[in-house]
Amino acid sequence: MDRRRRRRHEGEARAIGVEATGEPSEAADRAAPGAPDVEVGVGPHPSPWPDDPRLDRELLAAGDRRNVTDRYRYWSNEAIVADLDTTRHPFHVAIENWQHDLNIGTVVRTANAFNAEGVHIVGRRRWNRRGAMVTDRYLHVRHHPTIDDLVGWAAAQDLAIIGVDILPGSVPLETTELPERCLLLFGQEGPGLSPEAQAASTVVCSIAQFGSTRSINAGVAAGIAMHAWIRRHATIPRDGP
Repeated sequence: MDRRRRRRHEGEARAIGVEATGEPSEAADRAAPGAPDVEVGVGPHPSPWPDDPRLDRELLAAGDRRNVTDRYRYWSNEAIVADLDTTRHPFHVAIENWQHDLNIGTVVRTANAFNAEGVHIVGRRRWNRRGAMVTDRYLHVRHHPTIDDLVGWAAAQDLAIIGVDILPGSVPLETTELPERCLLLFGQEGPGLSPEAQAASTVVCSIAQFGSTRSINAGVAAGIAMHAWIRRHATIPRDGP
């Protein structure tokens, strides 16, 4: 395996708590003392190898410890992205990143799980990828330096911008008919949607709460909003995943 590809696979393995050998990493051991050993992924593929252009020969030889579903085992990253592109859901997710929000990785990972058409980082280009578990490699992630830049892009794609935050005048997400083609816009943990983001939104939706806390974690709120879109517009397999 060439050095660049090996570094890529080793980096993904470390991100999900295993070394490239398939053994749990020291970081994972420290994070979960006393946890049972769980093997992640699969080892080298037995010979003869399948004749399939989607498969990565280095992964066939060394094993596949990436954070992917079983159907994508041994596939190259490029082949996985190409396959996901055939079934992307026509909603996008954007999150403001003015203060290096730690929730962005969680939002990205959830967007991957629901196969969103795209993810948009607004503000700082660099974002904390730790929570993404390397799932950003299988998404189309775009950067926008300002809300105005995001608004212009969304208008060109005919996407309605739906803000999600608890604000005066917001409407319940639970009773809102989300458009099939839309961009769900989230603010940062703490300050929420910026004034510019609020003004850019066609509507701002809030998530019903019944406890004492003022708000829901931004990463959790994003997952709830994305799933609301899925429940309305996605085709749910009867036999599960």
